[in-house]
Amino acid sequence: MSTLAKNTICLWYDGDAEEAAKFYAATFPDSSVGAVHRAPGDFPAGKQGDVLTVEFIVMGIPCIGLNGGPGVKHNWAFSFQVATVDQEETDRYWNAIVGNGGHASDCGWCQDKWGISWQITPIALTNAFTSPDRAVAARAFDAMMKMQKIDVAAIEAAVRG
Repeated sequence: MSTLAKNTICLWYDGDAEEAAKFYAATFPDSSVGAVHRAPGDFPAGKQGDVLTVEFIVMGIPCIGLNGGPGVKHNWAFSFQVATVDQEETDRYWNAIVGNGGHASDCGWCQDKWGISWQITPIALTNAFTSPDRAVAARAFDAMMKMQKIDVAAIEAAVRG
């Protein structure tokens, strides 16, 4: 029997929780796949012996992937926000998610192919729009509003004015 964290994020999948967990573990640091639990009996989304839940960690956050079937869809109300240190790291995560069947959205948001939302957010952006200099914050915010993947150089240029 495995030991679960006191508070674990449960993410619903349509039969491919293990694939998602393996992708996250291969893509993000401090991520891994733990126990895979098979259904002890038939259930609405599968049969006895099918993968029912997968324990995994995404960047230090404990998660459970539940193969609950097609009845529940993810939405933007839940997302992983990943703080990146530079454009290279921003590009790496963005491209991994979008390039693996996901899709891009605005202001640093994207969704993976399973419908999980991700905010790939350079620290330079967070520092800029939380600046006590509200003119700097406004310029950075305005620049971000025109982007999909965040362009760190453009944010830094907006900060400089």
